[in-house]
Amino acid sequence: MRLIMNILWFILGGWISGSLWIIAGIILAITIIGLPWANAAFRIADFSYRPFGRQVVSRSEFGGADLGTGGVGLGLNLIWFIFGGWYLAINHIILGVGLCVTVVGIPFGLQHLKLAVISLAPIGKSVVEI
Repeated sequence: MRLIMNILWFILGGWISGSLWIIAGIILAITIIGLPWANAAFRIADFSYRPFGRQVVSRSEFGGADLGTGGVGLGLNLIWFIFGGWYLAINHIILGVGLCVTVVGIPFGLQHLKLAVISLAPIGKSVVEI
């Protein structure tokens, strides 16, 4: 079922979202200043391509170093939030709520809400299989 939902997600717009995140990651990497956020953009792109059967967790939840809760991670997430995270999250929330209004769109709406969470503060987060 997860495979079918990921295929439907990809065909019905997931490829656009993931591709835009890849372009953003490339632009961030080229600017040199954006390098700390480029990896996060690529992580979100991967999650945007196939969100079903995966979830966003803090790296500390599975034994990794949690850059997101330290001073550096907090600063990077704050800059991300100010310059892009809040409006990306609002976009995903609006899409998610709009899709949840329809019975057929509920699974896709929930995936947009997951994307909203990682869009707010991606530093120190990982995407894991469930």
